[in-house]
Formats: sequence, C-alpha cells, structure tokens
Amino acid sequence: MRNQLWIFLFSLLLLNFVSQATRPVITIRPESPVRPQGNTTFLDGTTWCVARPSASQAELQRALDWACGIGRVDCSVIERRGDCYEPDTIVSHASFAFNAYYQSNGNNLIACYFGGTATLTKINPSYGKCSYDVSKSEVAAARSLSQYKPRWLRLMYIGVLLFLWRRS
Repeated sequence: MRNQLWIFLFSLLLLNFVSQATRPVITIRPESPVRPQGNTTFLDGTTWCVARPSASQAELQRALDWACGIGRVDCSVIERRGDCYEPDTIVSHASFAFNAYYQSNGNNLIACYFGGTATLTKINPSYGKCSYDVSKSEVAAARSLSQYKPRWLRLMYIGVLLFLWRRS
C-alpha cells in the first residue's frame, strides 16, 4: 500500500513538471495601442523619463542593463534592426528603456531615478518609427514578480508532507 502511494505521489510530481514545461508562452500585442502619455496628475502635463546627457557612459550602461534585466523592460526595440536602435548611442537606448520602465511603473519620480542618470521632460522624445508611448495593455501586463506564486513552493509543501508522512 505504501509503495502504491509513493508511486502515485511521484506520478503527480512528474505530471506537474511535464505540464509546466509544455505550456506555451503567449505574447499579446494590442492592434491599436491606447497611449498613456506620462503623469498628468502630479506634474501638470505629459512627461517622459529620459537619460541625462551629462551622465557617464558607465553609469548609463549599468542603469540600462538593470532596466532591461531586473526592471523587466522589453528592450527588443533598441536592439539591432529594432525601431529605436538608431541612433546607436547609450543615451538614446537608455532613454527608451528608462521611459518604458517609468510609464509601466506608476509614472512617479522614483520610477525615473536610475541612480541619478535619468530626468523627466515634457518634450516627447519619440522620432520616426520609435514611439516612447506605452500602451495600457503593456502596462497592465508588467505585473510585479511578487504576484506570481513560486512553483517551487508547491513542491516544497509536497516534500514536507512526504517527509512527515514517512516518519509516522
């Protein structure tokens, strides 16, 4: 009887891993974006967050790496062949990433700090195909990691239950 229970529990665990590995990733892009254009409540008008031209290249690169990494900004448009790749400068790329983070994280001063390398502007930095506006669906999709319950926590519960059951 105990062996059958172990086999059943192991099968459930294996099924959990297989179902997580085969789940497709779906990206939803709006057909016609609705463009929130910065913080109009606190700063009396539309604002964008851009890189300070006086910031050092090294500081800007660190802030850009953070925004595109931990900050979870979609930086594909500032990569080669992206709409915002040209001009290929750290100030231009950092400005796009800073603004994307700013607009998807509450449009507040804290979201436009980046270690002092960013500043707010009332001049829309968009140019050509490169739009600095973020659609509402993309903003809503940028949820914090804390809203997702870690899968490993479920496995830890199962492991603790198995350990306690085995000791009894």
